[in-house]
Amino acid sequence: MTRFLIATIAAAGHVNPALPIARKLIERGHEVWWYTGKGFKEKIEATGAHHVPIRTGIDLTDINTIPQAWIKQKEALKGLSQFKFYLKHGFIDSAITQLKDLTNILDEFPADVLLCDVFCLGISWLHEKTGLPWAAFGMSALPFNSRDTAPFRLGISPGNSWGEKLRNRFLNYLSQNILMRDVTLHLDQRRESVGLPKKSQDFFTATLSQFLYLQGTTPSFEYPRSDLAPQIHFIGTFLPPAPAFTPPAWWDDLKLDKPIIHVTQGTVATEAKNLILPTIEALANEDVLLIVTTGGQPIENLQLNPIPQNVRLEKFISHAYLLPYVDVMVTNGGFNGVQTALAFGVPMVTAGQTEEKPEIGARVQWSGTGIDLKTSTPTPQQIRDAVIKILRTPKYLEKAESFKTEINRYDTPTLATELLEQLALTKNPVYTTHS
Repeated sequence: MTRFLIATIAAAGHVNPALPIARKLIERGHEVWWYTGKGFKEKIEATGAHHVPIRTGIDLTDINTIPQAWIKQKEALKGLSQFKFYLKHGFIDSAITQLKDLTNILDEFPADVLLCDVFCLGISWLHEKTGLPWAAFGMSALPFNSRDTAPFRLGISPGNSWGEKLRNRFLNYLSQNILMRDVTLHLDQRRESVGLPKKSQDFFTATLSQFLYLQGTTPSFEYPRSDLAPQIHFIGTFLPPAPAFTPPAWWDDLKLDKPIIHVTQGTVATEAKNLILPTIEALANEDVLLIVTTGGQPIENLQLNPIPQNVRLEKFISHAYLLPYVDVMVTNGGFNGVQTALAFGVPMVTAGQTEEKPEIGARVQWSGTGIDLKTSTPTPQQIRDAVIKILRTPKYLEKAESFKTEINRYDTPTLATELLEQLALTKNPVYTTHS
C-alpha cells in the first residue's frame, strides 16, 4: 500500500480529470489524501479519498477567500496580459500558500508520492523541500517549450518548412527573453520567499515533473515534437464517471430526424453573449435542434423572449448522456470538453481566446476534427457557416470518429495508476519511448 497526496487547483477542469485516477488508486489498495477547494469535498470523498480543504490562500470555491481587487484586476486585462496575470497571481503566488498547507498535511499524512495538476506549482516546491517523488497530470494542451512549436498560448500550428522553423525559433526567443521574462522573474522572487534558489525557469518548465507527467489525451491530438521529454506519457482522455441523470421532458426530441447541435461555454468563461446567444441567433431558423447548456448559470439570465422553437435550454447535462446524440458541438474550447467530444466522435466549432483556449482551438483545426473561429466573440454568421460546413463535409466526422477509436484503446485510470505505482516502487523517473 502506497500513500498518495494529490493537490489540485480548486476548479472543475483541474479536479475532474483526477477523479478516476483517485478511484482506481483506492480500488488497488492505496491510500489517497486530496488537497483542494472545499466545494469539491463530496466529489472527492465519493472516490474513497480523504478530502483536505485549502486552509490558507485562495479557494476558488469560496468567494470569501478571493480578494475583490484580484478579481477586478484580472477582469480589466485581456489577451496575453490576462494570461500572465493568471500565471503570476493565480498560480505562482498560490504556490506559497499551497506549500505551507501541504507541508502541514505531511505531518498528518506521511505521503510516499505526490501528484498534482500541471498548474498546482506548490507540489513541485514540496518535492524540492522533501525529496518526495512527484508526478503531474496535464489537463490542457502540452505547454512545454519545443524547437518544433511556437510558444504556448499563441495558438499557432506547427510547420515543417524552413520558414516556419525559423519563425518558431524567433518566437521562442522572443517569448522567453522578452514577452514572458517578467513571469520568470516573478517565479524566482516567489521561490526565494520560501527559501528556494532561483532557477530562471519559465513557468511551464517548472511544472514539468522530472519523474512522471501524465498527459490526458492521445498522441494524435498533440503537435509532433522531436524533443518531447521521455517522462511524458500519453494516457488517453480523462472521462469522469457519469452522474445520476433524470432526462428532461424534451429528451425524446433528440430522436427527431434532424441534426443535433450542442453549444456550451464550460464552467469558467460563462458570459452568454460571447458564444451561447450568438449560436442561438445563428441557428434559430435552421432545421436543427439546438441544445444549450449554461455551465450552471441561471437560464433566465439569457433573457430570451421568446425562446426559439428549435432550442432546448438546461443549466447542465452530463456529456456522457448528451454527446451520443450530437452531430456538432459549439464550444469555447475548454480542454476537457474538447477531449470528451472527441471520445464520442463529435466534431466541433471552437471559439475561445481566454486562458489557454487558443492552443486547444488550434489543435482542433490542425487535427481536422473541427473549425476554429479564432475569437471569443464570433458573429452569428461565422457560427452558422462553420456548423453548416461541418454538417456538409464528411471529413470532419471521419476525423472525429478516428479519435473516438483511438481514445477507446486507452484504459486511462488503469494506465495512470500503473505508472504511478511504478514511480512509487522505484522512486526513479518513469520513461517511455516516443515514436
